[in-house]
Amino acid sequence: MLLRLHAPAPSLIDALREERASTLVQALGIVGFALLTAAGAQVRIYLWEVPFTFQTLFVFGSGLFLGGRNGLLAQSLYLAMGLFAPVFAGDGHGLSYMLGAVSAGYLLGYPLAAFAVGRLSRHWNTLTGSALAMCVGSLVFFATGVIWLHYAADHATWMESIDKGFLRFIPADLAKVSLVALIYSGTRRLGERGA
Repeated sequence: MLLRLHAPAPSLIDALREERASTLVQALGIVGFALLTAAGAQVRIYLWEVPFTFQTLFVFGSGLFLGGRNGLLAQSLYLAMGLFAPVFAGDGHGLSYMLGAVSAGYLLGYPLAAFAVGRLSRHWNTLTGSALAMCVGSLVFFATGVIWLHYAADHATWMESIDKGFLRFIPADLAKVSLVALIYSGTRRLGERGA
C-alpha cells in the first residue's frame, strides 16, 4: 500500500544504519556522505542570494542511509571540513566565511535535518514514509536558513525572506525528495532480497 509508512520486512540497509554496525562501516558512511555533500555543493546555480545546489540530496541521504546519529555526524564533519577547505557553495572557507554567508543558516541546519530524517525514517521506511521524513528534514533546514537569511541579507520583510529562502525552492526540493526516496526505497527492496 502506497500510504503505508513502515515496511515490516527487515533490510540489509536497516542493519547498516544501526549503531551495532561495525565501526569501519559507520566511519566509511560518515566520511562518504560528508564528501558527497561537499561534492554536491560544487554544483550551484545562483539566481538570488541563496543558490540551488545538490547538497540537500546528500543531507537527506545521510539521514536515510546512516540513521539519525551518523547522519548528524556526517553533516557535522562536512561543516568541520568547511573550516579548512572550500567545500561550501561559495568560494571561501573558514569560520568567518561560513558565519558571514547569507546561506549559513541552511548549513547549520544540515546536521539537525539529517538527524530528523534518520530518526523518523527508522520507522517510516517505506517510499511514502521516507519522503515524509525528508519533508520534515527539509522544513528543519529551511527554518534555520530563512531565519538566518532574513537578518544576514537585511531583507525588508519576512515575506521576502520566506519567498527567496523557501518558496522558490519548493519545486526543486520536492524533486530531490522524490529522487532520494526512490533510491532509498529501491535499495531497501534489494536488501530485503539479499537478506
